Amino acid sequence: MSDPTRRVREAARERGLSVDVRERPAATSLEEAAELLGILPDDIVKTLVVKRADDTFLFALVPGDRVISWPKLRALVGVNKLRLPEPELALAATGYERGTIVPIGSTTAWPVYADESIVGRRIAMGAGAHGYSLFVDADDLIRAYDATVADITAPRD
Repeated sequence: MSDPTRRVREAARERGLSVDVRERPAATSLEEAAELLGILPDDIVKTLVVKRADDTFLFALVPGDRVISWPKLRALVGVNKLRLPEPELALAATGYERGTIVPIGSTTAWPVYADESIVGRRIAMGAGAHGYSLFVDADDLIRAYDATVADITAPRD
């Protein structure tokens, strides 16, 4: 049987990133996912694909207990318009289905913007396939992808 996370594992190895990929049951909420993984909700980092008006994309790394601050991200990127693309556009841009997206192994190496709150932490994120989570040191991920680190989020309502 083939490993559905193989692309992520190989891409991590190529960038010198140490990752721990774990199989996990499906979760219906952030809190349930955190409980299944034995971590806090803010240790789960969502990788959001964001579309620019010129049809290019970027990755935003957002802790699970926070949301993108569109004004902050637009100012940082220097554009007037950003949006979340439709699932099929996100798949075409990354090679990953929504809910599994991670910059590691993306079919295109889009720029990465990481919220400053993840610095210095071990985080869990998508692993390129449903039913898996990837654990990585955020600082190593930021370094490997030359991510821009800034305050790009706001508290979740």
